[in-house]
Amino acid sequence: MVELLARRESLPAFASFHMAGHVDNDGRAMGEAIQRVVQRHGLRRPRLVPFQWGLIRVASWFSALPRELLEMRYLWDTEVRLANDRLLSVLGHEPHTPLDEAVEATLRGQGCLPQVQPTLERRHLRSQSPS
Repeated sequence: MVELLARRESLPAFASFHMAGHVDNDGRAMGEAIQRVVQRHGLRRPRLVPFQWGLIRVASWFSALPRELLEMRYLWDTEVRLANDRLLSVLGHEPHTPLDEAVEATLRGQGCLPQVQPTLERRHLRSQSPS
């Protein structure tokens, strides 16, 4: 996005660009990325289990949210991709963060991973800054 901002003067005022992003062909790539990242941080590897659509169906008798989830179930099985043609024509490439790196940043931001200890250099600089 920084690359697009650098070219904002040459772009239309409300230009929109899609990113192709990550494609999870078998529905397991995201779960397996979470497993790898969590394990790399010394935490217990989470178990992957299929989504329990049957329970959602039963719950839909009593609540609107499960009914709405069932209405959108087709999205679980239907591939949806955004075309990045405009982005490629402007930048020549799509900026891309590897899946494990993106998952790690997300889990860290949500407080699901141990915080990284500051390096000695950062601690030293922090102790010298005026309060």
